[in-house]
Amino acid sequence: MESGTACLTAKQIELVQSSWEKVEPIADTASDIFYAKMFETEPSFRALFPEDMSKQKMSLMQVLGMAVKGITNLEELVPKVQDLGRRHAKYYKVTVPMYQTVGVCLLYTLEKGLGDIWTPEHKEAWALTYNVLASVMIATHNE
Repeated sequence: MESGTACLTAKQIELVQSSWEKVEPIADTASDIFYAKMFETEPSFRALFPEDMSKQKMSLMQVLGMAVKGITNLEELVPKVQDLGRRHAKYYKVTVPMYQTVGVCLLYTLEKGLGDIWTPEHKEAWALTYNVLASVMIATHNE
């Protein structure tokens, strides 16, 4: 992850963190958008989740918040993201191709949730951030 975040500029980190601050007040709406888009894009994913999604939605927002805030403290963030990857592979049977779908749905959610403040620069910064985090998670799948 260290080499991946080296690809993130200070400006990109600031874009991700400042836009996340605008997502936090609309966390319920954002999580609704995310899961609706994900289940529309990949209906088979629905079976991986409980019928009552309220805890899952809250968990998604907490994990994203932890990752966004932790971008500047990799020593603390990397082990958490690695553990998340291990759990997703072991308990939820998440496969590598699933990460691409999740990334697309995350960017869609941010674009819809942030509206007019969403720019191509935001999209690039978030895509890079997600790809770095997903790569760390994927690297743990064979452990």
